[in-house]
Amino acid sequence: MMELANIHHDPVFLRREALEHGYTDKNLRSALRDKAIVRIRQGTYTTPDVWQPTDAQERHRLAAAGVLLTHGDAVMLSHTSAAVEHGLRVWQPNLAKVHVTRLDGGTGRVTDDIVYHEGTWTPDDVVSKDDKLLVMPVRAGLEAATLTDVEGGMVVLDSLLDLDLATEDELSAAAKHTARWPHHRRLQVTVRLVRRGAQSVGESRGRYLCWSQHLPEPQLQFEVRDESGEVVAVTYFGWPELGVLGEFDGRLKYGRLLKPGEEPGDAVFREKQREDLVRSLTQCLFVRMIWRDLYRPRVTAARIRTTFSRSTAARRPA
Repeated sequence: MMELANIHHDPVFLRREALEHGYTDKNLRSALRDKAIVRIRQGTYTTPDVWQPTDAQERHRLAAAGVLLTHGDAVMLSHTSAAVEHGLRVWQPNLAKVHVTRLDGGTGRVTDDIVYHEGTWTPDDVVSKDDKLLVMPVRAGLEAATLTDVEGGMVVLDSLLDLDLATEDELSAAAKHTARWPHHRRLQVTVRLVRRGAQSVGESRGRYLCWSQHLPEPQLQFEVRDESGEVVAVTYFGWPELGVLGEFDGRLKYGRLLKPGEEPGDAVFREKQREDLVRSLTQCLFVRMIWRDLYRPRVTAARIRTTFSRSTAARRPA
């Protein structure tokens, strides 16, 4: 039965495909009981070695692949499901249901695990990816943003630009056609806040914190140059006019910085040396944010304002 997982690009197979390959419902029940296969949704299966190591987003993606297999060309993935398939970043998404838009003219409805949308679309809105039909990336990002708040919308739309799946002009043009969409006003606010340069969920959320707490907007990926003009470091955030630079230290950051044979402490020490170099070249103060800080926006904003004040005082002529 393991060979069934190789029928499609995604390691998912349907009950009817198992029957076509000579298996019976009794075989499927036995395989489920013996944990040789995993039921993703009714009539859709995969193997334990595929399912067990995956996170919530990948499990949603597998469920979405199964939904498309059962519907043929009648629907395409849309909204958050299409955003996940395109690899867009999402923050705290609701992955309980697969979102599809009807291509067959049927009406919208909601079932236990599928949301059927009946929005208007054109052939240009539909793309094929790994034998799956889904809405194009810019529309997927906009649709996903309507299902969350401004902060979550910034995360997904920032990633749209960062991953080069759309340009600023393409995003603005597509947003002009959303006037009849649910939550249109909130979406327009979100689109105006999108910037190229945020390279992680934490960086997008950090920008949202600055906006929501009325802090000056930071420059993203601020380049620090030495005396010869060579770029020696790039900080996530920069307020050069205020003499402050900012970093977001995510849980995985130092793991990504590790070189072959290094321990985490080596990466931390190298980061300290980098920060010392940046301080000496710019005379700027540093402000660092971690995940916990993003959940305490007022406290974090007060700390950043204090850093602004300290920097201004230090730079003021005696």
